[in-house]
This record gives sequence, C-alpha cells and structure tokens, in this order.
Amino acid sequence: MAKLPNSTTDSTKTPPLETDELRKAIRKFFRETLYDDPSGEKRPVGSYRWGVYAFYDYDGEPIYVGQTKEKVSGRVGRHLTNQRTDAVAMSVLDPFEVAEIQVWPLPQFEAVGSKHSDFKTANAHLNALEHLVFTRLRNESKFKAILNEKDPPAPTVEITEPPSMRGSIVSDRIQELRGHPDTRLARRALIVSKLSQVISEREVKMGLRRVLVTQTRRMNWLAERRFEKLGGESLVEEGAEDEEDTKGDLDGDGTAIPH
Repeated sequence: MAKLPNSTTDSTKTPPLETDELRKAIRKFFRETLYDDPSGEKRPVGSYRWGVYAFYDYDGEPIYVGQTKEKVSGRVGRHLTNQRTDAVAMSVLDPFEVAEIQVWPLPQFEAVGSKHSDFKTANAHLNALEHLVFTRLRNESKFKAILNEKDPPAPTVEITEPPSMRGSIVSDRIQELRGHPDTRLARRALIVSKLSQVISEREVKMGLRRVLVTQTRRMNWLAERRFEKLGGESLVEEGAEDEEDTKGDLDGDGTAIPH
C-alpha cells in the first residue's frame, strides 16, 4: 500500500506543527530580546529570575498577569507549552490565545534566594510590581477585566514601573492557523465549556466564577464583532425556519423525489 504524502508514523518524535512553532518562537523571544541591565550589559530577558510577565491575545488585549522568582523563560514556558500550571489546567488561561508576551524584570534582586536576608524586601517589590501591572492593564482592557483567578496582594512598598520588553511569539504559520476569528471563537467557546464543567463539578471560589464571566464576555464580544464585520442583520436570510432545502424533483403531492 502506497504511503500517503506528508504522513507520519506512530513512532515519530517530531511534535505537532503548532507546538513546534510555538516553542521555537518562545525560545527566540527569550534568547534574542535583550534587556538593558543596570550593570551596563545587555542580557536576554528570559534569563532573569525575579519579574512580572503579561500575556496578550491576537487583538493586543491583556489576558493574564503573573510573577516569578525563578527563571522567567522557564515559568512562562510551562504556562504555554506543557500545561503544568493551575491556570491552564483549570481552563483559566488558554495558551492558544497568547500572541504576545511582556516582561518586567527586577535585576536588582538577581542574587536573592529564599534564604537571603533581602528575600522579604525582594518579595515585597515583586508583589507591588505585579499589583501595579495588573491594575494598569486591567484598566486599559476594553473589558476592564483580566483572566487572573485572584487579585494580586495589596502593595506594602511604593515602586515605579521598571522598563519592560514586549514581543510576539506567533510566527506567520501560527498566525495563519490560529488567527482566523472563527477559529478563535471556537476556542473561546471550548474554554467556556470546559470552565463551566469545572465549576459544576467542584467546589470553587468566586475568582473562578469571575473568570467564567470574563471569558463569556470575551467570547460574546468576538462573536458580535465577527457578525457585524460580515454584514450583520442586513444580510440575515429570510424564509421559514424549518423549511427544508430540497433541490430534487417534486412529485404530484409536493414530495421531493431523490435522484
């Protein structure tokens, strides 16, 4: 039997196209996006341990804000590639929605570990930065909401927002596969369904219900925009709702005769 063109075997070790393209784009962003360190050198933004990150969708809409005390590239990579985070597992965050990443490193705390004397100070700055970024991006969102299940803790120190680096993790091929509004709408409907199921089967906190409200609003907004862009009400067809579309010949009593 002839082998189908472009077919793969069950033993292939090559990941699916979308997964492979996403991993490459994430690595490229974190390796090639250089941050001006206060020490005077430029370092890859993914190499920093302490910092805050944000995800944006294909419309540039902020959808998630997080913090990390480990290597930024590792933390973000787990969110977007292997689903080993609560946000993805609970359908709070859909990795397919993420088109851009923004990172705010805190290079002054690079040497601070969990047993360091400055750990509490560093952690207070990290919490304050997450609160600052979360609040600003939520206010800038057209929905006045972000998909975080929890609000960041109230800041205990005053800080100013440090410089950040933002970049796309979507290649042209991924844009073609994921960027179509109908594809994105189907994904949002799937996530709303999964999240609703989680809520119906478990004892959950109000934060998760808030995420469901936000996800539903985002889905409705995209559906309404798609509908209007295609012509809206002016192009809705007329006819009996249960009328069958029969194109066969009709016999004497009006019954369709199949060909």
